[in-house]
Amino acid sequence: MKLSYNELKLLIQQGEGFNLEFKESFTPKLAIEICAFVNANGGKIFLGVSDNGIIKGIKTTNKLKSQIYDLARNFDPPITIGIRSVEDIIIIDVPEGVNKPYSVNGKFYLRYGPNSQQLKRDEIREFFQNEGLVLFDEKQNLDFNLETDFDESRFTFFIQQAKISSVLDKKVILENLYLTKNNFLKNAGVLLFCSKITKFFLQATITCVLYQGKTKYKILDRKEFDEDIYTNYTNALIYLQSKLNTEFIITSGIRLEKLEFPEKVLREALLNAIAHRDYLVRSSIFIEIFSDRLEITNPGGLVKGMTINDFGTKSLSRNNLLFGLMQRMGLVEKVGSGIIRMKNMMNESELPDLEFKISKNWFSIIFQRIEMEKSSPKSSPKSSPKSSPKSSPKSSPKSSPKSSPESSPENIYKTIKQIIELMNKKPNITVKEISDIIGITTRAIKKNIHNLKHQGKIKRVGSDKGGHWEIL
Repeated sequence: MKLSYNELKLLIQQGEGFNLEFKESFTPKLAIEICAFVNANGGKIFLGVSDNGIIKGIKTTNKLKSQIYDLARNFDPPITIGIRSVEDIIIIDVPEGVNKPYSVNGKFYLRYGPNSQQLKRDEIREFFQNEGLVLFDEKQNLDFNLETDFDESRFTFFIQQAKISSVLDKKVILENLYLTKNNFLKNAGVLLFCSKITKFFLQATITCVLYQGKTKYKILDRKEFDEDIYTNYTNALIYLQSKLNTEFIITSGIRLEKLEFPEKVLREALLNAIAHRDYLVRSSIFIEIFSDRLEITNPGGLVKGMTINDFGTKSLSRNNLLFGLMQRMGLVEKVGSGIIRMKNMMNESELPDLEFKISKNWFSIIFQRIEMEKSSPKSSPKSSPKSSPKSSPKSSPKSSPKSSPESSPENIYKTIKQIIELMNKKPNITVKEISDIIGITTRAIKKNIHNLKHQGKIKRVGSDKGGHWEIL
């Protein structure tokens, strides 16, 4: 596809991504990026452009072209690439490989988001064999009609979030994002730009269930969201906001609502489930709320090539194209940092550590729930909440049931008073000691301490082990 200089500048403004890489000049390391592209979905490398998108320019010579072609000839097996110039920029067109996996200098690389990662040959061979040599999100969908099934409002929302210029034609944008093949939309595009996902994939829904108690014996409420994946994500988040507890905090006369888990952690957990699930498994993502825990489960265990020891430090997606699109929308951040961010946010909020259950076919994140003060379990909405890319969702109305004796204002005040008195008598007292003396769980003590810190009544001086409490 020919590009004008203005179209090229618009592409550069989008920044590096799953299918686009910038290099200021030629180096032999360019072979790594070519190898990663050919093992993935293909891509373009712009020579003469800095990492931050500044056009530096580069002189096109026969010697330089020959050096680039030599890199491709040294691949195992050899590959064919295209080289062209637009003004003072060289474009290297790397096609998707038809004989994967490919290696360069005995090493294998795969494109992941805007990065290229080295993999072992056995890992990459097994990865592509298990996925039929083509990943689910990269397959063209013959059932999707670009004229009648394509939702223009969702596409408009996407290019706004991805900061892609609307000057370019829709067809050009889809081609540049590698979302079309032989005039058919690929599955990643179907997931984002359809209006009803079950028309094409029965399994690509999100099912939310609220149970009574700690078991699955009695279901209080159940919802299944079956629009495009972004709308399903926002609706699932609304559901969590409407069912989880909310703490009401009065600060300087202003009443603030605080969800029992940080909203950013819930968002990250939902997005991880959507981006990394196995869409070939005929099961939806499950969000299950019990009285003592929240579980978010997606089909598909660790991606081939990853081990338990790699978990949380190394990232490898089974849906590279979809992940790249979500990155462009600003939904997911740095590769491999999601689990660390979630753990840090839970720790900063003084909440129990997240638990992870990983098997061959399933992945679950478990949040342990803590009884919250002045909290209101949410009522079940009469109808399924809806949101669209154009609208901003509103939470379901809340109802305030009778509070239990433990959470009554009198007992809450009594507990807080006891904590402060114990800290005053013994500044280096531990949470376990306070729990044993008062007779409530350490989690409840931690929650009360967190609230006292937030209200400015106490502070911790020094480390957890060697420090002490100070009454303010």
